[in-house]
Amino acid sequence: MLRFCLRSLGVLAIVACSLFAFQAPSRAGQNGAFIRVGLPTLTPFGWADFCLRYEDECQGGALAPVDLAATPANMKLVDRINRLVNHTIAPISDMDHWQVVDRWDYPADGAGDCEDYVLYKRRLLIQAGLPRQALLVTIVRDEAGDGHAVLTVKTTQGEFILDNMTEDMLPFAQTPYRFIKRQSQEDPNIWVGIGATPAGPQMVSR
Repeated sequence: MLRFCLRSLGVLAIVACSLFAFQAPSRAGQNGAFIRVGLPTLTPFGWADFCLRYEDECQGGALAPVDLAATPANMKLVDRINRLVNHTIAPISDMDHWQVVDRWDYPADGAGDCEDYVLYKRRLLIQAGLPRQALLVTIVRDEAGDGHAVLTVKTTQGEFILDNMTEDMLPFAQTPYRFIKRQSQEDPNIWVGIGATPAGPQMVSR
């Protein structure tokens, strides 16, 4: 089923509020302002395939974890880029766009699905000088149990979610999502679980 987001996360894929106001536990069982991550887990097929086509984007090796300083200037920059991308990219499914079930890519032609919004936001924020380690592609499930991709921005004041489904940059605990997995801070090619990760390969298409 396709909704406005037009999400497609691939066979292995399973952020207005006050910037400093947080609610306690999320649906994934995390407490406070920071998400609890677990052990390494399967890398989404879409990311692995993206890295084959954009090798330079996936190199650089491990780095020490860094949280973005939650200064007014930094938070304003993140919010501006989030809104810019949401306003300029038109939603389209991978099947309509590329004639394939799943493809993570940059929306160079002005269209894409949820992971394409995420990749573009991440790229613009890195180009603006923000640390890669604080910008984490994240896989979630929505209220209906469908897969979706968002960008987690890990700051010194908590973790915020950039989402093509809303204009607002939200603290993670104020989203309706169940968090599944995301990139590790040290290495974007290593993914870590969040809460219970579904067992076995899954097809996630929205």
